[in-house]
Amino acid sequence: MEYRKLPHGGEAISVIGLGTSSIQASSEKEIQETVETAAEQGINYFDMASAESKPFAAYGRALSGRRDQVYFQIHFGADYHTGTYGWTTDLDTVKKSIDWQLQMLQTDYIDFGFIHCIDEESDLRTVEHAGILSYIEELKRQGIVRHIGLSSHTPALAQKVLDMGILDMMMFSINPAYDYRKGEYGIGNVEERMALYRRCEKEGIGISVMKAFGAGQLLNEKTSPFGKALTEYQCIQYALDKPGVVTVLPGIRGKEDLKRILKFFEAGPEEKDYSVIGTFTPQDAEGICVYCNHCQPCPKGLDVALINKYYDLARAGDLLAADHYRNLKQKAGDCIQCGHCNSRCPFHVDQMARMKEIEQYFK
Repeated sequence: MEYRKLPHGGEAISVIGLGTSSIQASSEKEIQETVETAAEQGINYFDMASAESKPFAAYGRALSGRRDQVYFQIHFGADYHTGTYGWTTDLDTVKKSIDWQLQMLQTDYIDFGFIHCIDEESDLRTVEHAGILSYIEELKRQGIVRHIGLSSHTPALAQKVLDMGILDMMMFSINPAYDYRKGEYGIGNVEERMALYRRCEKEGIGISVMKAFGAGQLLNEKTSPFGKALTEYQCIQYALDKPGVVTVLPGIRGKEDLKRILKFFEAGPEEKDYSVIGTFTPQDAEGICVYCNHCQPCPKGLDVALINKYYDLARAGDLLAADHYRNLKQKAGDCIQCGHCNSRCPFHVDQMARMKEIEQYFK
């Protein structure tokens, strides 16, 4: 397992966590065994936005002996206390659901307390006026909630909540279809979405990724909005390459799905290479580096994608990214303008010109 540190707090979080969107189809025994296996394999981040109430007790049993080694992402607004899922902005209902979830998960604290599924300004105003946000903040003051987060599909709304200065983590939908406005939640163009990821990186807000597979649609050419299928490993790597991303949360149905997902760490670079998306993304993605590394290997040893990422983040105001750039062994000024990267870039980025631009910027 690989881990990334949460900037606000320093927790080491597994780059692959688990979502609960599909696992309720299994028996409680299968759910418990799957979660136990996940923890044994180093997965330590679990999102509890389930489609049903069924998984909670099984998760509680599976993780009761290692509670201090794992992190729960729990949603304020996802109601389970009646036995079925419901979205609510009623404060009393939220409190009942949180109490029920804590009881089922056999815990008395919440690692990540999330404002649940806020996609419009009216939703945010409702949550504020209902007292839900104040409730989460009070629980944080008491130490019951360790970090505050937000789940959203809307970049503009996410930016507004970031302006409030309360977030440590954000759950956001990241995949090629949504980034290039080819899916149900493809809100915002590629630059708007990338700006959000960069801001999260700059401000130390971690991103936990939902819908990495586009609800499974991207994995089948018959349902993919591009007319071509991607693999799970391509989608996971795509999300992990985005600025700010700490963990990807695929939904699984049981142990077999978990076993297959974990083989991501054994897969070679060619199995994770998602540069094929450059052949079917829209024109507004042309000329934008998405750090896919398809330009590798550089004859001079430049990490072209990383140089681009540090440049984009530095321009967004991330001073740490500028320091990271300056510590690179090979920098933009070492480019020999051979054109190898330009010839291989699926997004038709003029990397030779970019390297000159980046060199001048950091001078």
